Amino acid sequence: MRKIEFSPDDINQLRDESNTHPHHLVRRRMWALLLKSEGLAHGQIGQILGLSQPTLRSYFDLYLQGGVEALKQLNYQGKANLLLERKDEIISALEAEPPATLKQAQARIKAATGLNRSLPQVREFLKKTNFGVGK
Repeated sequence: MRKIEFSPDDINQLRDESNTHPHHLVRRRMWALLLKSEGLAHGQIGQILGLSQPTLRSYFDLYLQGGVEALKQLNYQGKANLLLERKDEIISALEAEPPATLKQAQARIKAATGLNRSLPQVREFLKKTNFGVGK
């Protein structure tokens, strides 16, 4: 069990942020630390919040390393967009034989790159690249 000392200011901030922070993950981290500050056992905290012990430990370690501010950092970079990474190749294939529909564009992208994407993903790619497709 990790021994953590909480300042009154940190407890107030944890209490406030656990209810008002815009991101659900940050609110959950704040709740975990707030419950810890009230002396609850790790097992109880995990049960109340539906968290595993390794996840709880990672939250506690974040707090120990950087305080409340560290709990607010998400550091999620997202997934790479393979369509945009191969944009030039895809646009060349579409310009060689322009599609009239999204389904045709989807099929041509798959034939050119092997990437099988949903129609909404194809539509978004075409919008981002300003490539027009008929209806």
